[in-house]
Amino acid sequence: MKLDSMYQEIILDHYRNPHGKGLRDGDAEVHHVNPTCGDEITLRVRLDGAVVADVSYDSQGCSISQASASVLNDLVVGKQVGEAQQIQEAFLELMQSRGQSEGDEDLLEDAVAFAGVSKYPARVKCALLSWMAWKDATAKALGGQPPLTD
Repeated sequence: MKLDSMYQEIILDHYRNPHGKGLRDGDAEVHHVNPTCGDEITLRVRLDGAVVADVSYDSQGCSISQASASVLNDLVVGKQVGEAQQIQEAFLELMQSRGQSEGDEDLLEDAVAFAGVSKYPARVKCALLSWMAWKDATAKALGGQPPLTD
């Protein structure tokens, strides 16, 4: 199986079987819209001290934006806020690479499947929608304070 088709399968699997979908209680909520295509997400973050306890969302849009939200949930829930922010920054770098980076699979896990998306600037916003919402919701939950560390 070619790597590109395996990555497409990962994205389609997350699209068909989303992780974390459905709004639950949270410490902060944000709503983001991609004006280019109309994709949108309402995302909630719940923190337990310095740990991302939950990320829940309600969204509509293309398979890329939906799958990206599912992957985000898998990658940040249960992590220290600082570590989750490093993952978010690594995903942002991958998306801004224009296909020049394969990403760090140890850090990004299934998110490396979006490496091919980075070649298409119009689709990058789709992949980043939930990640930017998570970043804003987390900042809101922290009250503008830097992340707590244990």
